[in-house]
Amino acid sequence: MRRFRWWWGALVLACVAVLAGFFAFSGPGLKPGQPLPRKGPPGTGPLTVVAIGDSTVSGEGAGDYTPDTDGRNGDWCHRSVNAFVQKVRIPDVTARVNLACSGAPAEQVSLGGVKQWGEQSQAQQLAAVVKNHRVAAVVIAIGANDDPKFSAQVSECFKAWFSAGGPSCNVALQKTWQSKVDAMVPKVVNAVGDVKKVLAQAGYVPADYQLVLQSYATPVATDVPPGLQNLNGCPFRTDDLLWISTTGITTLSAGLKQAAVQSGARFLDLARAGEHHEACSGGANPASEWFTRLTLHLNDLGQTDRAQHALQESFHPNAAGHAAIADCLSEFLAGRDGNAACLSGPDGKLHAVPEVADR
Repeated sequence: MRRFRWWWGALVLACVAVLAGFFAFSGPGLKPGQPLPRKGPPGTGPLTVVAIGDSTVSGEGAGDYTPDTDGRNGDWCHRSVNAFVQKVRIPDVTARVNLACSGAPAEQVSLGGVKQWGEQSQAQQLAAVVKNHRVAAVVIAIGANDDPKFSAQVSECFKAWFSAGGPSCNVALQKTWQSKVDAMVPKVVNAVGDVKKVLAQAGYVPADYQLVLQSYATPVATDVPPGLQNLNGCPFRTDDLLWISTTGITTLSAGLKQAAVQSGARFLDLARAGEHHEACSGGANPASEWFTRLTLHLNDLGQTDRAQHALQESFHPNAAGHAAIADCLSEFLAGRDGNAACLSGPDGKLHAVPEVADR
């Protein structure tokens, strides 16, 4: 009887050992024959973050543009070495690719034949990137150059400042801005969808990478010192400054958030990212500003091919602004899920503040 119990105990211990070995090798929660979880993006090459979009992504206003995008062969995409994608910090990411192009509409991001400054579709360019890069994140900012034509509206406000007897630019925009933003949304959704299509065709599944659609930061505020509310800095009427920094930007951001929801992208709201650092907010000391003031490159006026781009940098994030956005974006990507807004913290830096869901 004792001998039987001894063999019975030995058998139980042997079974426990076998089961322990099974769980050690198969891992918790895995069934026999179930494949191990993927270890990141497919393919070969360095882990990479890719930036796609328009001037706010390319680095317009940040200076130090790559020679091939600073007018060579008619290419004015103005991709800067100071653009936020070059400064973003993501664990294990060692490569950064900037496909953005100044002035790009959503159609130039989408698959198709639309070009910007001679460059082909950014989605098609992404298809080339994934051949020798493992894409961990794609950050997109588009829409302002579509129906809203935000830069053109800023120009109209600039013209209104010159015409003292005419109406402020926001008078007309109040009637049409919402419809312009509404018309933009499906174009952005289509462009983001094409980016996803390119990655899917390369063997990616949604869990392999992060997809981010971000909005635009307010370049100017209402408290421009009178001495700079002119050609020396920010030549806009006070009521137009109010419209740009409130209704103009917030409506545009709401439309882009809607596009993010429809396209399955995370949304990063930059509407308030530049608070207290807008163009002309620093008064006599522009060092604290994250946006360019009215900028005219006088040397370019003497060259026919460059003259029409002499004002192109105006009211875009500068190098300091891109560095601040990179801080926020780095935090946002580290979170890996949900939406957020870039807001200034007690340390003076931008932080990704998670969106609080409505209850």
